[in-house]
Amino acid sequence: MWGMKGLKKTALFTGDVATLYLALVATIFIRYPSADFAYYFNSHVYPFSLIFILWLAVFFLSDLYQFREYGNKTILFKRLAGAVILSGTASAIAFYLFGQFFELTPKVNLLIFSVIFFVLNYFWRILITNIFTSGAAKVLILGDAPILDEIGNYLAKNGHTGYQVAEHIKDLKGKSATAIEAVIKDKKISTVVIQPNLAEDFSTLETVFHLLPVEVNLVNAWDFYEIIFEKVPLKDLKENWFIEKISTRRILYDGFKRVFDITLSAILGIILLPFGLIFALIIRATSPGRAVFKQERAGKNGKVLILYKLRTMYAGNDGPLWTEEKDKRITPFGKILRFSHMDEIPQLWNIFRGDISFTGPRPERVELAETFKKFPYYEIRHIIKPGLSGWAQINYKPSASMEEAYEKLCYDIYYVKNRSVILDLIIVLKTIKYLFISHF
Repeated sequence: MWGMKGLKKTALFTGDVATLYLALVATIFIRYPSADFAYYFNSHVYPFSLIFILWLAVFFLSDLYQFREYGNKTILFKRLAGAVILSGTASAIAFYLFGQFFELTPKVNLLIFSVIFFVLNYFWRILITNIFTSGAAKVLILGDAPILDEIGNYLAKNGHTGYQVAEHIKDLKGKSATAIEAVIKDKKISTVVIQPNLAEDFSTLETVFHLLPVEVNLVNAWDFYEIIFEKVPLKDLKENWFIEKISTRRILYDGFKRVFDITLSAILGIILLPFGLIFALIIRATSPGRAVFKQERAGKNGKVLILYKLRTMYAGNDGPLWTEEKDKRITPFGKILRFSHMDEIPQLWNIFRGDISFTGPRPERVELAETFKKFPYYEIRHIIKPGLSGWAQINYKPSASMEEAYEKLCYDIYYVKNRSVILDLIIVLKTIKYLFISHF
């Protein structure tokens, strides 16, 4: 299952690298039609290879390796165009700032290259989408749980994800393993998604047990749901899932993360301290009250911590716990701070002293945390240290209702289950994208 997902991303990445170099070759042919191709290629290939690393990073931040996003060609066109414009602009700046290092300032060449690459890469991505859609893995769904209907409906509308429901057998009573095996062979099924909590139905469990010799992937619906949606199906989970899947301590990972938090928060704190002081003076000059705002938040194991932020609202102004659109409580300068997220600078102190981490479930206000306790398994998000940014923040909008808060909880528990150095790095990079290039 994870192999299929990795195959898609590997194909996309390989195609990007190939089209980058192919576009460079085409650019040189167009720019120097009668010159020595080898000479100009050698003079361009090394500096452009360094720049290509920047391009690939921008593609990652622009979600161009999220295959599930490719169902709409208009979205793909806009996203790729934005990534190419950003990459081209950043490349031009790099060439002119470090011209002596690159020994090249290819103004016209870079423009030609960007246009050629965009055309080639756009059609490459359309091609690879069609390949994975037409060659989608055939899926057999066994069971009648609501989560199976949700999976089936999603795959039916999003064939570009690489999976296609070939059959959905809801009623397994009377269905023998032999009959199901015949369906698998007849429809060339490679993956069988099975009903959650099979142990509660021994007849179904026995049927699935006899499918083990068949050469197919047997996947629990909970795990398949995570692969497709990158969140957990919270409303369908039982206590046994948490016992089997959730770990509270990962000694090496936790130790590395703490060292990373201390080091990076100290570096950023020194760099951003002058800006923080300037912002604090502006806050005091434009509205009465303290510049630094203190707020009680729910931390690890539900313990209360004091979170520090630059004040963005008028002092003493109470109101809804959630910030509303065009909230009149926010000061004019506070709007600038919130838009730039510079109001978060004091939280580097929270990270340095260990209250929170750079990554983890966002610490909620104590009042909201009390309200959210009505959600099943809400306390699971508190078994690890909260973070400045988290998986829910980069995958879902800020919550303004109980329904949206519940949706974010599904992402938070996914993070708790799958937290790792790689996932943390993805969150950091996606947070940078959210801060600086979210409009692309």
